[in-house]
Amino acid sequence: MNQFNKLKQSVSDALQPYSPRGLLLYFLPIALIPGTFIALGKGHVLDVLVNAAGFAFYMMAAWCLRKGLQAEYVYGKSRIARPPQKPLKTIAAVITALTTGMIGWLGAGHSLPVALMFAGGAFLGMYLSYGFDPRDENKITAAHGYSGDEIQQALEDSSHIIRSIEQANNRIRNTELNRRIERICEVAYSILAEIAADPRDFRRARKFLNVYLDGARQVTEGYAKTHQQTQSGELEQNFRNVLETIESVFREQHQKLLEEDVFDLDVKIEVLTTQLKREGIL
Repeated sequence: MNQFNKLKQSVSDALQPYSPRGLLLYFLPIALIPGTFIALGKGHVLDVLVNAAGFAFYMMAAWCLRKGLQAEYVYGKSRIARPPQKPLKTIAAVITALTTGMIGWLGAGHSLPVALMFAGGAFLGMYLSYGFDPRDENKITAAHGYSGDEIQQALEDSSHIIRSIEQANNRIRNTELNRRIERICEVAYSILAEIAADPRDFRRARKFLNVYLDGARQVTEGYAKTHQQTQSGELEQNFRNVLETIESVFREQHQKLLEEDVFDLDVKIEVLTTQLKREGIL
């Protein structure tokens, strides 16, 4: 898989489960359900509360673990993503450990030292199975007067714009247009990957990121909303023409970055700008 496909996959994976890892923790508290009803039938209020609380905490830990694994996957696949802001995997390990200790002490009746050993074992097991959250940033170096943080933030914002284009594309019921938009997104992802690999490209691609990528988002979202209300053939053809121009400009921008030439697409960009203005996008 080449670099821009990796980037595309990483952004897409941020919104959907990527693997069954971590699902086992959801099944761990199932045994507490019959225990809760048995304790309820015997009138053991403390056992009911402990089992019910244990079930809720384990489920919370499972949710945190899945989200943490997902964020770790996205971070590992992308040069753009920052480390997860919240240490969800670590939080899941702590919740699991404390819950295990609580059940061992208050539920099973073990002594506090033994319950703490259970808690420590659970924490170690979580660490050995899933590790802790990544903290090292994928640093992007400064270039042409822009700091690494500025470039990285711009790339992150752009990746969100591309994802918005993809989401709008999902609402368009036209296979031909869908494929055109998919190609545009692929080129856009590849441009972001090139900039991440060589931040010196940021200065030349800044106009693309700031204006034309967002213009592509607006025109796609606008059509996705409008075409559901009308079946105008003229509207569809105008949108098709705009997509053709956008794809052409995007591909040429990418090629310029690959060739390390001076960015000289002003004429074609002006054509695109004119079309977007005519469509009421800019």
